[in-house]
Amino acid sequence: MRSQWPADLPLGVILPNDADVEALEGDLPRLALVALQFPKWVDGRAYTQARLLRSRYRFTGEVRATGDVLVDMMPLLARTGFDAVALRGDQSVEVAERALGFFRGHYQGDARDNHPLFALPPAAVEALVAEPVQEFVGQGAAI
Repeated sequence: MRSQWPADLPLGVILPNDADVEALEGDLPRLALVALQFPKWVDGRAYTQARLLRSRYRFTGEVRATGDVLVDMMPLLARTGFDAVALRGDQSVEVAERALGFFRGHYQGDARDNHPLFALPPAAVEALVAEPVQEFVGQGAAI
């Protein structure tokens, strides 16, 4: 733990997307939040940082996406370990929430559940298939 950090308060850090996640390893048990930056939406290094925080370092605190975060990124943000976002100012929270339900299931596992789709019990797969797919077309989504 860093000596200048207060011992009785939850702490968070902002990690630039060109920084090595390993530098936080010793501090992770003390952190409540790691905010990862997307300086441009086309720069996906923060996805890797989030995945490493969750899978390699078993970080259980909040991982927040900040910067140039678009609605289109929501499904991959969730799959790689983000659990909070600060959307770019011109993006809609309502559309972002709908984007999280756009895909029923994924063949590969992810940061939250590393079991691939084919390894799920048949009843779980049937439940995924039975869920209605959320449609963006015709809902007035300004993306």
